[in-house]
Amino acid sequence: MTTQPDAERQRLKNQQHRAENWRLWGPYLAERAWGTVREDYSPDGNAWGHFDHDQARSRVYRWNEDGLGGISDEAQRLCFGLALWNGRDVILKERAFGLTNNQGNHGEDVKECYFYLDATPSHAWLHYLYKYPQCAFPYKRLVEENAGRSRHEPPFSLIDSGSFAEGRYWDVEVFYAKASPEELHIEIVATNRGPDEAVLWVVPQLWFRNDWSWRDMDAQKPLLYAMAPPDGAAAWAVSAEHPLLGTYHLYGGQQADLLYTENETNNDRLWGLPNVGRYVKDAFHSYLIDGEATAVNPQQRGTKFGAVHKLTVPPGQTSAIALVLSARPKPEPFNSHAQILTQRLAEANAFFTSLLPEATAHDHRILRQALAGMIWNKQFYHYDVSTWLKGDQAIPPASRQTGRNHDWRHLSANDVISMPDAWEYPWFAAWDLAFHCTVMALIDVDFSKDQVELLLRENFLHPGGQIPAGEWGFSDVNPPLHAMSALKVFRAERVQRGQGDIAFLKRVLHKLLLNHTWWINRKDATGMNVFEGGFLGLDNISVYNRSQPLPTGYTLKQADATGWMAMFALQITVMALEIAVEDPAYESIAVQSYSQFLAIANTLAGHTGAGVSIWDEADGFFKDIVMDLEGSAHRIDVFSWVGVIPLFASEVVDARLLAGRDRFNALLWKHKGGMFDGSVICACPVTTNERGEHLLSVVTPAMLVRILARVFDEDEFFSPFGVRSVSKRHAEGQDLGHIPGIGNAIIHYVPGESDSPLFGGNSNWRGPVWMPTNYLLVQAIEKMYRYLGDAFTFPAPCLNGYEINLKYAANMLAERLVDIFRRDESDVIPNFPLNSPHQTDPHWCDLLLFHEYFHGETGQGLGAAHQTGWTGLVANLVMRRYRTEIPEFWRQQANNIAWESSP
Repeated sequence: MTTQPDAERQRLKNQQHRAENWRLWGPYLAERAWGTVREDYSPDGNAWGHFDHDQARSRVYRWNEDGLGGISDEAQRLCFGLALWNGRDVILKERAFGLTNNQGNHGEDVKECYFYLDATPSHAWLHYLYKYPQCAFPYKRLVEENAGRSRHEPPFSLIDSGSFAEGRYWDVEVFYAKASPEELHIEIVATNRGPDEAVLWVVPQLWFRNDWSWRDMDAQKPLLYAMAPPDGAAAWAVSAEHPLLGTYHLYGGQQADLLYTENETNNDRLWGLPNVGRYVKDAFHSYLIDGEATAVNPQQRGTKFGAVHKLTVPPGQTSAIALVLSARPKPEPFNSHAQILTQRLAEANAFFTSLLPEATAHDHRILRQALAGMIWNKQFYHYDVSTWLKGDQAIPPASRQTGRNHDWRHLSANDVISMPDAWEYPWFAAWDLAFHCTVMALIDVDFSKDQVELLLRENFLHPGGQIPAGEWGFSDVNPPLHAMSALKVFRAERVQRGQGDIAFLKRVLHKLLLNHTWWINRKDATGMNVFEGGFLGLDNISVYNRSQPLPTGYTLKQADATGWMAMFALQITVMALEIAVEDPAYESIAVQSYSQFLAIANTLAGHTGAGVSIWDEADGFFKDIVMDLEGSAHRIDVFSWVGVIPLFASEVVDARLLAGRDRFNALLWKHKGGMFDGSVICACPVTTNERGEHLLSVVTPAMLVRILARVFDEDEFFSPFGVRSVSKRHAEGQDLGHIPGIGNAIIHYVPGESDSPLFGGNSNWRGPVWMPTNYLLVQAIEKMYRYLGDAFTFPAPCLNGYEINLKYAANMLAERLVDIFRRDESDVIPNFPLNSPHQTDPHWCDLLLFHEYFHGETGQGLGAAHQTGWTGLVANLVMRRYRTEIPEFWRQQANNIAWESSP
């Protein structure tokens, strides 16, 4: 065996060429499957109430499973996870606990402390940590304390409850190391952090997802049963037979009390109805906590298995449990167990060190844990909307046929998807996924390509061309970011492998043209190229709920929606030009999409319809406009991301893409200088920079200076930790007066969690720092720098008006974002509260969390605590700090005429 990084890369190469399926097993088990839309069969669509945490231990899931630190095969037929009991809890800890949207004073919120510490993209190495109190878990107190708090107060957390006082808790770590795609070595390590000897029951569990209750009664049911362990080589063994997955064997290295039951609902406990059989899902809880020895099957067979290990551990000491899960029988399953664990860790170390060898120790930790979180948030997602609408075991109410997702009957998912957060958001979200692919392309470009194409498949993409947003409402509208993601992944592969996948780009482009048409037909109501996107993922950033229509006769012209569409049109243009290098027929698509971009830019400039530009020349900023019944325009004088997003519509086109493109070059010449119908509408100069590159952008250099003057002003957008979502100029609240169609409106800068339930309330776009939009801004500034060069400068208010170039600006912004996770000069990590154990406790201080968003003044993490998803973009920002060399692909181009943007 070797420890060089090539070991992990070889696994990825074998996966790419389908020589081995290293994705067969992975961290696909959700942290939460209850409270989801999929499991909601209620008449009123109350997903949180229909299937809650209390039911989860007793009720079978219809669509997918959950567990602690668990794994499954890629179709989630067979699952492995952890169960724990400290001898005091009222329930067996089999899954993470949290509050529902109605229980939390800031919406849904997981109330546990767990960490995704490490992972390689092949899943050959995984490392998970769960911190388990030795006192009774404060379920009731967590509910009551948060219920008693207002939106002006912070959520009450497990740490706040004192459950970890005096170190009286367990660190329970789970390590997975693959010897092969079908052989996994598992080590569970429990460390007593407390001052006294303590007892912990550790129950590794193996079970089948129940799909037989919804299938033909004659279908073969899987089976778990006891088998004789290899003589002297294992303490016990279990066989798991599945008609599709085949047979697996689980071996235990230590003696345990072996329990068997069925993964069937306990109807009697939940509803007072007869059970299907004697043995039910919550049998291990009944056995351990209620002392019901008859709850488990004495014949040692079933569809759910648990091995009870009672560990008595002195203070500060550790106890370990070894297991092996293998498709092949193993006469000596633990013969190389320790060696495989050691080897996979060494290979992971080598892989990540080679990824960024020059990084500081702390930056390397940020990078590695961010990427680990991305990998651990890969989840099995199962949802057949047609079947769900019809109902499985009972006829649903008639309202269901016209309710949530009723017009998405074609959507049928049975896939592993990169999720935002395995507890708070255990479902895909379209624009989140676009960012996930950008991060994952750093280490597994093939997985990223698959994910980009996933939502464009016929069983996801609506026949009308819409990309599904997320299961709470597939028809919701997210920013059109799939083209951005596809280009980033395409370019990442080209840098890594020396050649981009044109076939991939073609497949994606064909589907994106359908999506682009949907946008044009559905979100441009007047045909004037001004878009009314709706929700667009920015929650409460506006002064009214943009998902709801204005009164009849009033329309909202969204600066951000129109900016997103200009960005979309440009990216389709560049995709078509990339393809046209090999297939000239695609030049016509580039011509068409660039013409669409020019039409959008013309409207942004105010040369169509009411003739009012979304650009406010007086304030040097883009703003939303309400059109009233008489066709008069009314600006909404809010300074937020809405006015920055049009800057994202910028691309630099190198000479390689324009060579031989006569029609496209003629179009550039026709609109040289950004001219359109006699007016300058955008920054598309016919002149090139010293590398022969063209700039295509909505924002002109003069507009750029004015926007950046606000963005880099610490009294407006620029916080110590990135760009705020709303300008601090609104800190005292600004009365916007009466806005036709909306009424009296006020905008207020709120740097932390939302102080009102307005338009959702569990997230806040009125002040905090959000990683995805900040990342896109870094990218946009870098593109402008690439064309404009060092000579273009602007006075930065944050530096007392000192002139800086765009490269300096992009670096300054990127560094402030990464600083959220770094220790500052006071040895404080801004991401955590000052009194958090993450600041000083040696058993916490190296553990990072990647929150949904961050306080606009302090940098403290807010919202979903494990949303490595788009916050995983910090990995790209760490990489860009150290990767300054020109990629090999561009060095091979004639005269070094261009380079790719940063990771």
